[in-house]
Amino acid sequence: MPVDVTQFFQTFFEESFEGLAAMESALLNLDVGAADNEKINSIFRAAHSIKGGAATFGFTAVAEFTHLVETLMDQMRSGERFVTQPDVEILLHSVDCMRAMLDATRDGTALDQDQIAAVTQELQNALKNSHSGTAAESAGVSAAKSPTPNAVSIPSTAALPGIWKIHFTPLAHLLKTGNDPVRMFRELTSLGNFKSVIDDRNLPAFEDMVPDLAYLEWDITLEGSIERNAISEVFEWVDGDCELTITAPAQENAIPSSGSQPANDSPAIAAQPLKTTSPASNHTPATAVGAPHPKETERRSGTTSTAETSSIRVSIDKIDALVNMVGELVITQSMLGQLGKDFDMSRIDKLIDGLTQLERNTRELQENVMRIRMLPISFVFSRFPRMVRDLSQKLDKKIELKLSGEQTELDKTVMEKIGDPLVHLVRNSVDHGVETPDKRLAAGKPESGVIQLDAYHQGGNIVIQISDDGAGINTEKVLAKARKAGLIKDEETPSHERIVDLIFEPGLSTAEVVSDVSGRGVGMDVVRRNIQELGGTIEVQSVSGKGSKFTIRLPLTLAILDGQLVRVGDQTFIVPLVSIVESLQVKKELVNRVAGKAEVFKLRNEYISVIRLYEMFSVPPENTSLEDGLLVVVEGDGIRAGLFVDDLLGQQQVVIKSLETNYKRIEGISGATILGDGHVALILDVSGLVKLAKTQGTPPQRENETTSLPRSAAA
Repeated sequence: MPVDVTQFFQTFFEESFEGLAAMESALLNLDVGAADNEKINSIFRAAHSIKGGAATFGFTAVAEFTHLVETLMDQMRSGERFVTQPDVEILLHSVDCMRAMLDATRDGTALDQDQIAAVTQELQNALKNSHSGTAAESAGVSAAKSPTPNAVSIPSTAALPGIWKIHFTPLAHLLKTGNDPVRMFRELTSLGNFKSVIDDRNLPAFEDMVPDLAYLEWDITLEGSIERNAISEVFEWVDGDCELTITAPAQENAIPSSGSQPANDSPAIAAQPLKTTSPASNHTPATAVGAPHPKETERRSGTTSTAETSSIRVSIDKIDALVNMVGELVITQSMLGQLGKDFDMSRIDKLIDGLTQLERNTRELQENVMRIRMLPISFVFSRFPRMVRDLSQKLDKKIELKLSGEQTELDKTVMEKIGDPLVHLVRNSVDHGVETPDKRLAAGKPESGVIQLDAYHQGGNIVIQISDDGAGINTEKVLAKARKAGLIKDEETPSHERIVDLIFEPGLSTAEVVSDVSGRGVGMDVVRRNIQELGGTIEVQSVSGKGSKFTIRLPLTLAILDGQLVRVGDQTFIVPLVSIVESLQVKKELVNRVAGKAEVFKLRNEYISVIRLYEMFSVPPENTSLEDGLLVVVEGDGIRAGLFVDDLLGQQQVVIKSLETNYKRIEGISGATILGDGHVALILDVSGLVKLAKTQGTPPQRENETTSLPRSAAA
């Protein structure tokens, strides 16, 4: 029965994109000249794995292109060429091209042939202009030593006529990897006249044989005009799983694989370790022939994929913890089952203990399940070194990117949605924040600017900060633009915080020139909106000449939140705990009206707007007098307001259900949940409520922002 290889497509694409990210990271840290061999090998291994997988699944274009990348890396790691900055640039272009090809292959769209042709030409030119010599020679240091006697350089692409000798010794576990020596020998027969002699000296007695262990060795001769690479590619499947020696004809130079020794005393050409995946040449496994395209598979089965069908890798520790917790839950269930068989009131204490244990187990089970969805934020941060490098070169700036807290974990869904806002903010820091080297030197700063990305947990949230040591936000320019756009009246004198916050207004940009980096007035308003949709907030601090800092606070997960239950009339609402500052009883003398309409409450040294929830949602109230109810002080987008409610009912974790998906979007409501008694409770969107309050009366005041009240109200 043939194997349906399409079931492995998703895993291949996920691993390939991870490999590309690893390649890009290593290339950005690759030193020119005598580069770190480990970094070069890591890049080679990633490219080789992608090439092998692509060939296995029949993605020929990807395999052929990646083969060129692999060849260039192979020359670097074998010492045939030293690392140069142009080579690094070409390889980075290749990573971009491979990523685009994989995206198109996965989505079933057409490949960008122009991009492929351009980068292919770059790679071919680089391979033609191979830089022979060592890193020292590339730096202008001449080697005074004479060549090693009898040393012969055999180009990997030179076809040498004659008899090639190969000694192949599989390691004992080779057969367990699914590799078959006979299959490799079949490939060798296509290269030339093949002969082999079996060495069975390690073969044990029949009764001692283990069926899946390899015991045989082979001495092979291959006659014909053959390239060394052609032979090496056949054995790429089993590199690390065998000892291999290849001896070229005539010159009799052994080419040992990693871990093997030359078969004779002649000098050996540098070993080139290979990985166990399929080559991209015509040596493609039979299962790859005619492999259907991912989208074609969907068409045949009558199914269509969603926008993103993704998976998640989970550490075994998290799985073990989950299994253990399920075991505890089963024990508790068994105990409660026994109590229920012959229950009487004398066993009520045991029942209460059992229910308490059930509650504890359920809470721990919930936490363990949610932990499975948590991934380190490094998955998002990893895209920024390349982006900052490319943008800084484009803008003629020198910028150092510093990352910290990359292992801070965040829910996968939140992480996928926060990526684009972070890209906008980092681009904003590169373009608007950090100055050019000459301006920095004139201001007494180092010519190289610094952008810092930090991530850490704080309470039930994750905090992400993007800061730079640039020029800061030019508040005078922002205010002038805002007045021109009609966002601020000419007679108004807004505070510094209010001016800085204007950068999030749609259409407001202080860029002098519109470019593909910035200047169209889009981006920052989208950033705030996207973060708010995640239930988060963003704040900005800026000091002229010193730099800016953007602080994002996000919930750890979108599925569950800690909430405060409040009662308004006969309705129950839930206020996210993270938004609550305090709750208090209202004193009449601290309440005033502004312009006879909006109510404000004096909270110590600031005035906050009062939002009567029963008016907001047309709920019949129990109390209309502020002194008879409670004021829940909340904060959203840096703005504080007071929610007037009848009573506080308690705190609990709630599972969020989307109201927009099941009904429609309602301003001021972020979702709904089902309470323990079966009733539905709406979850308040604090930021949305503040916006509603702005439209219904005087805008709530920002934290630390003074309010200009009429004399009667201030009395």
